[in-house]
Amino acid sequence: MQDRYASYATGLESPVTHGFPITPNDTVPLPELTRAIYIGASGALSVEFASGAVVTLQGVAAGTVLPLRVARIHATATTADGIVGLV
Repeated sequence: MQDRYASYATGLESPVTHGFPITPNDTVPLPELTRAIYIGASGALSVEFASGAVVTLQGVAAGTVLPLRVARIHATATTADGIVGLV
């Protein structure tokens, strides 16, 4: 398969090129920092940002893509489901 953009550097404004399912966990970090998070089912989302700050986002709608650089999704206070890390 041809990739016309293979020689271009990927930036934060570029389309995502990889994704992985996220199971919220209070102690285990994600395998890599995300560029965005996809929410499959509505709810609250407790995130630990790349900076270390922890914030709970309430009322996140299903189908939302949040442009967040996070290191962890906490199980405590997270009620959203079908969470996918996008990089």
